Amino acid sequence: MNNNKKNGNVPGNTWLFQSLLLIVADIGIVLFSYMFALWIRFDLSLSSIPIRFLNTYRWSMPYWSIITVVIFYLFRLYHSIWYFVSFVELYALLKSYILLSICYFAGARFMKMDFPNSCFIIGFILSFLLHSGIRYSYRFMRLLYSLNGGGESSEDLASHDRVMVIGAGSAGGTLIKELINSEHLHERPVCIIDDNPNKQRRLLDGIPVVGTRTDILEKAREYRITEIIYAIPTADATSRSDILNICKETGCKLKTIPGIYQLVNGEVSISSLRDVDVMDLLGRDPVLVNNDEVFQMIEGKTVMVTGGGGSIGSELCRQISRHAPKQLIIFDIYENNAYEIQQELRMEHPGMDLQVLIGSVRNTHRILQVMVKHKPDIVFHAAAHKHVPLMEASPNEAVKNNAIGTWKTARAAAAAGVKKFVLISTDKAVNPTNVMGATKRICEMVVQMMGRRNPGTDFVAVRFGNVLGSNGSVVPLFKKQIASGGPVTVTDKRVTRFFMTIPEAVSLVLQASYYAKGGEIFILDMGNPVLIDDMARNLIRLSGYTPDLDMKIVYTGLRPGEKLYEEMLMHEEGMRDTPNKLIHIGRPIEMDDDWFIQKLHELDEKSREDTDSIRDIIREVVPTYQNAKDAHRV
Repeated sequence: MNNNKKNGNVPGNTWLFQSLLLIVADIGIVLFSYMFALWIRFDLSLSSIPIRFLNTYRWSMPYWSIITVVIFYLFRLYHSIWYFVSFVELYALLKSYILLSICYFAGARFMKMDFPNSCFIIGFILSFLLHSGIRYSYRFMRLLYSLNGGGESSEDLASHDRVMVIGAGSAGGTLIKELINSEHLHERPVCIIDDNPNKQRRLLDGIPVVGTRTDILEKAREYRITEIIYAIPTADATSRSDILNICKETGCKLKTIPGIYQLVNGEVSISSLRDVDVMDLLGRDPVLVNNDEVFQMIEGKTVMVTGGGGSIGSELCRQISRHAPKQLIIFDIYENNAYEIQQELRMEHPGMDLQVLIGSVRNTHRILQVMVKHKPDIVFHAAAHKHVPLMEASPNEAVKNNAIGTWKTARAAAAAGVKKFVLISTDKAVNPTNVMGATKRICEMVVQMMGRRNPGTDFVAVRFGNVLGSNGSVVPLFKKQIASGGPVTVTDKRVTRFFMTIPEAVSLVLQASYYAKGGEIFILDMGNPVLIDDMARNLIRLSGYTPDLDMKIVYTGLRPGEKLYEEMLMHEEGMRDTPNKLIHIGRPIEMDDDWFIQKLHELDEKSREDTDSIRDIIREVVPTYQNAKDAHRV
């Protein structure tokens, strides 16, 4: 595709040629319009025109032509791209003619022109119509050309995607114009769906509005649709989900405009479209946070993120960077991940003080040395082993990294005078059926114990469920399986999970941190749980396949340590609200801190011995920990 044309830019030589051509045409229109006016005025006979009027025409027309071209240039009427001439140009032409009328009146008066008034009026109106017409004629001819097949062969037309546009509003109209005007896109709009009854059976740029959402399936078959574009960025999440769930049943490719901000920024175009994703089908509005509160907490502060190269950690770093920290410290054991986020942030925020340090939270001296040297005001502790089946096979490593690593990091934070320590926790910590969840529950207990013993630091935890798109999560796995031709593997038809996007989860973590006073476990409202089987089937349909027909789904059984469903709150915990309705606070559970610290030392010692009895010690510390098989019977 010609990038200049696609982006709305015309090469310099082409623009100059088009402008000169249009100037010549504008001058010709001025000359023609006033001569035509004289011809009309004197009974369609050139010989009947008095010689004095012809003389006035000869000496005045060069002046009118030059004035017209100069005024048109001032109103940028020679800068438009002919492919996309619109009402903006018409408005500019109207303003230029208002100025021209003043010039004409002044010229006729002070230059004592001998010319019939009726000819002035006829010539003025005719020239306006012709100047307008010549600017729209190219686009009109292209529209006729496109609607009549554009000179393309039947084979070319057959290769094009036949597009149904959902939404006959501003966004839909903009997209349809671009689809019609482009010579290089392989998509052609053929029909529009809109729920507004006043738009039914009307045309938008020659494309008919053929029905409402209830007609999508029928019209997709009738018009042989191969691609559907959802173009209603102002719709609420429920309506968006309802329509897209109908669209996915057509088997067509689905694309959508990301959101209302695209209209605000004027970015509605083919390039702004993205494929419909499973998140679009969940039927809830995007999570919103109070950015002023987050900015107030982070601005001018030194912030440290452990595990800063991971899925959650890297997004924390991105969002923290947008709130003007004094310094951002990324601490991670994996150098490749750390390097990637370092390069990204240096490009996005070149003036930010960024420190990227390699090290392990299991190394007592290293984590203490980093904290004492840099003295962070806020620490977000996202470093953890999180893969449930892998941690079932290596329970001692889960204890070393998650439980003991958190304890060491928290002690270093207290010793360095950190003001706020925020643990990233998980819903798997509630009534855990796996080692990973149990060690994360121990992390929450560490945070609450440290908060009671170190009043100078606010120790808090933020608990949430699965995040879409994180490393190892189910959605990327399903997409890989679909791309390779299947089958798609689901553990159990009954399995449900809470889901949120990574940016949503992180933004809530930041706002929950603002509310922290010490000792709280913040619980994020993840909406309603989603059946993993439904999610797999939706992704298959969004990829253009039919579940169980084109793409098999295989049920593999629950993996070691997995639950059928997750919980966000333990039975012992109460819950109170925060100013953000999506963030709640679980009441701290009382425990014997001295006994707990003794057990932490025991866990530390036994995990380094790689003993098989580590699960028994975990069960002592976390009484709600039980085998997954027992949990499934509940």
